[in-house]
Amino acid sequence: MAVELKDRVIDDLRACRSRADLVALDERMAVDHRDKPLHRVICEALRDRTIAPVEAARWLATLMDHRNQQLTACLNLTCQV
Repeated sequence: MAVELKDRVIDDLRACRSRADLVALDERMAVDHRDKPLHRVICEALRDRTIAPVEAARWLATLMDHRNQQLTACLNLTCQV
C-alpha cells in the first residue's frame, strides 16, 4: 500500500466519530482495497508507530465486535446475504 493511501486511510480512521463510520470505512476498504483490509492497515500503523496503541485498540475492538455480531447473526440464520 502506498504511503499516501495509508496516510489517507489513517486520516479517515481518525475522522470516524461513531461505530457506524468505522464499519462503513471497513466495508469501503474491503471493496476498494481487497489486498489490504482495514485491520491490516491498523496493525501496520501500530507496528510503524504512526498511531497510538489506545487508538488501535479502540478501532480493532470495534471491528471485532462488528464481525462477531455478523457471525452470530449468520449462525442464528438471521443474516442477510
